[in-house]
Amino acid sequence: MSAANIQQDRQGRLLHFLTVEGLNRRHLSEILDTAESLRGVAERRVKKLPTLYGKTVVNLFFEASTRTRTTFELAAKRLSADVLTLNIATSSAAKGESLLDTLRNIEAMQCDMFVVRHEQSGAAEFIARHVKPHIAVINAGDGRHAHPTQAMLDVFTIRRHKPDFPNLQVAIVGDILHSRVARSLIHALSILGVADIRVIAPRTLLPAQVETLGVQVFHDMERGLREVDAVVMLRLQKERMEGALLPTEQEFFQRYGLTVERLALARPDAIVMHPGP
Repeated sequence: MSAANIQQDRQGRLLHFLTVEGLNRRHLSEILDTAESLRGVAERRVKKLPTLYGKTVVNLFFEASTRTRTTFELAAKRLSADVLTLNIATSSAAKGESLLDTLRNIEAMQCDMFVVRHEQSGAAEFIARHVKPHIAVINAGDGRHAHPTQAMLDVFTIRRHKPDFPNLQVAIVGDILHSRVARSLIHALSILGVADIRVIAPRTLLPAQVETLGVQVFHDMERGLREVDAVVMLRLQKERMEGALLPTEQEFFQRYGLTVERLALARPDAIVMHPGP
């Protein structure tokens, strides 16, 4: 049974959120609509809702993170959950304890949800298969495989500015090969009805058979950006690169950096999204 299957029960309700693949438009629309209903919480004087009161959320970050870890922690606290963030660098896992042993020890604390980031693809699915039935698992990024929550955040941002998905043209630029966000975003946009999804990158930074994801492939920024409504820039994931995939970073940015002149080729009201740095 795949990750897409184990994250749903027989009625199609989400038990976990491991990947966008295998979900339908209703699933994604419900997530987006729920996010929209909660968007104003951060602007209140009292930034709290009782939604997760009495629940315990554990952030299991086996891979370095600042923004993702802190935003998950803050979100859970604003929904009134008790939050435990496990520092893997000082935990038993760093001393040789297996992933399964770590899970069993934390399970004994009567937790309700694990938010998992791991450098190995499939780690979140592995955890979901081995936790007790009442524990929900959210994938906060696993290897090169998937980052469904970041993809949904990107789609949420696009929808707020460009809600007409069937007529949308989206360009994703940069290191497609190593980007779990790009993979998840492509699936999410496709499920929501975006027919024109473009990836712009050198051949060495594209996955094999990327066309099977239903995207148009461009190696030239000027051609790929023409008339797009949204431009999603990706950082170079040098920590995941093996071998000389690029001549030089400077040459990459000369060919694939977003300049004022290149952006002028997109629609006048196009939005630009960039994760930094």
